[in-house]
Amino acid sequence: MSEEAKQETFPRSFWTANLTELFERGAYYAMASFVVLYLGQLGLGDYWPSTLNGFLWTLVYFLPILSGTIADHIGFKKSLLGAFVLLGIGYFLMGYPVWFGGNTLSTTVESEITAGLSIMIPVMLAIFLIGLGGSVIKPCISGTIQKTSGRRATLAFGIFYMIINVGSLFGRAISYFVRTEFNSLSFIFAVSVACSVLAFFVVLFFYTDTENEAGAQVEKKPKKSVKKILFDMILVLKNKRFALFLIVSSGFFFIYSQVYNVIPLYLKKVVELDPAVDLITMANPFVIVFFQLLITKKFGKMKPINSIIVGIVIIGVAMVINLAPIFLSGGVSKMVLGDFIPIGSLFAVLTVGLIAFGELFTSARTYEYIGALAPKGQEGLFLGYANLPVAIGALIGGPAGAYIFNGIMCNKSIKLPSGLLQLDPFWNSMGWIILMAIGLGSAFSMWLYNRWLTANPYKS
Repeated sequence: MSEEAKQETFPRSFWTANLTELFERGAYYAMASFVVLYLGQLGLGDYWPSTLNGFLWTLVYFLPILSGTIADHIGFKKSLLGAFVLLGIGYFLMGYPVWFGGNTLSTTVESEITAGLSIMIPVMLAIFLIGLGGSVIKPCISGTIQKTSGRRATLAFGIFYMIINVGSLFGRAISYFVRTEFNSLSFIFAVSVACSVLAFFVVLFFYTDTENEAGAQVEKKPKKSVKKILFDMILVLKNKRFALFLIVSSGFFFIYSQVYNVIPLYLKKVVELDPAVDLITMANPFVIVFFQLLITKKFGKMKPINSIIVGIVIIGVAMVINLAPIFLSGGVSKMVLGDFIPIGSLFAVLTVGLIAFGELFTSARTYEYIGALAPKGQEGLFLGYANLPVAIGALIGGPAGAYIFNGIMCNKSIKLPSGLLQLDPFWNSMGWIILMAIGLGSAFSMWLYNRWLTANPYKS
């Protein structure tokens, strides 16, 4: 093969990394849509499920700052192998209370905490292991993509972003088939375990550290010590401009996290007894896969800050559309589309799809905005902290989402003979209006922040 032809193809580790990411995302999203319902049906009550789910997201998006350093020192391949062992064990422990612990899942999600130590211990350990393993995967895979992309970084990360969403679709679809075939929600974790095992063997037999792969153009950089990472963290967070940005932008991810906190609870306890949350939330990766190029082409020239604000407004509006079914005849459980789906579930699909459009306007442009925000020469350092708003939004969004649903939406609710809750229309509406207000408030705060930033530029 000529040198020119070699330059037109990505090395094997690039494609192996993408395949690994597909299985890892498949594993995560096979169970992500049902975590709060599963833990609720195990007897963890109103607040623990969402709080633990928020903590899991926080680990996945905060720990890469440290775990990436460890991966640089011991090598990506060893790190990935260790991470998938942690993930496999973690997902197994999530299913353990039902598979081997003698516990059964309640058909409904009750308010009282009935779970004992035989449930709490494996679940807590599982959350920690999944969060730790996931935090190692992220810097290894994205680092491999960066190291092997050469001058084609835009194309490389475009492929990578597409694979993430294909993996999300794959995981949810397989999860739906398995849990319905075996008639047990616990089997979503069997899918996650299987995907983790597949990813482990992909790495073991096919992945090669980029430094050892012939044909890969790798720019060698000095490896950072943990001490240096902690020093950099202080340096970044002491930057008031950036610290304020982290707080302001976390509002988007606070709302985004409710796709996996409020919406599953609303569907299960208010709309239908056996909601296909995995299929409903497939609207997110579906929209991204099919509309990413169109949005980029049509709105790619929009200023990053304007794009971010538009995305946050969209995600706020996505929440408030759920007011419509509340006041229709028959309520949120009324069957529509030829008795195919309750109208509340249909609007949940629309909500998740709209949130995905908000993500298309916001996520990629956030990196661009941070790059411009960072002090000259420190762009790479600051971009390494771009996921902190996700961690902040998820950490707050877990318990806050549980309160918005249980403390506000369910205020003055009545339990029906079917087991579903009949919500008071006023308090039900207030919950969705509060979520919308948080989204619009976040967008307004971002606009104010950018105005302040423009009026107070860096002094060289």
